[in-house]
Amino acid sequence: MRIATWNVNSITARLPRLLAWLESSGTDVLCVQETKCTLEQFPAEALRELGYESAVNATGRWNGVALLSRVGLTDVVTGLPDGPEYEGVQEPRAISATCGPARVWSVYVPNGREVDHDHYAYKLRWLEALRKSVAADAAGALPFAVLGDFNIAPTDEDVWDPAEFVDSTHVTPAERAALAALREEGLLDVVPRPLKYAHPYTYWDYRQLRFPKNKGMRIDLVYGNAPFQAAVKDSYVDREERKGKGASDHAPVVVDLEV
Repeated sequence: MRIATWNVNSITARLPRLLAWLESSGTDVLCVQETKCTLEQFPAEALRELGYESAVNATGRWNGVALLSRVGLTDVVTGLPDGPEYEGVQEPRAISATCGPARVWSVYVPNGREVDHDHYAYKLRWLEALRKSVAADAAGALPFAVLGDFNIAPTDEDVWDPAEFVDSTHVTPAERAALAALREEGLLDVVPRPLKYAHPYTYWDYRQLRFPKNKGMRIDLVYGNAPFQAAVKDSYVDREERKGKGASDHAPVVVDLEV
């Protein structure tokens, strides 16, 4: 079974590329982030024509997550139980379901903006709520993984130049400690370094030719429990999908399981 995660940065803008990629990649389950649409705008019918069921948590032009599966989609949970609110709203940043033999979460962790911003404190609260929410699934016998855009680079090696990120979000000790706490629930980084090339980044800003210069970050992660990790046969970042006109600023991260 092939499972992937991809921040598409607007499913409406990326739909032709998304449909073509699903067909060419042979992906069975895709965790999507930043749908940037309402439920009514979500292209469920176009995906159904390719054989994918959809589970969606989306409320408008910002955020939004989804699960696409052609191997079944049951026991859907939308959002984080007891998740924190930001400006009075629980944002659409998480969704989980059982897809065939595996249980998966698609998550879009808050950006944090700046270290002294309210959004940063919200990010840390959200990560703690995520840890509590996934604990039971992580401890279960079923292959289980949390996939998505975590907006955190786990180590300094996961950013193109650590000096560029001094006093910035995405690399602070508190954010990395939150990731470590998530791993302590029995989850492992399924796509560790190194992969098939020296710098398997997953995100490159559109500005300043960051992608051609490979000035990126590894912030799209797959954290799986022991049964999930034992089933992993291969993993890679599909860097080719970041190329060309109309690309997202993130590349898909793909994991192949033997289950």
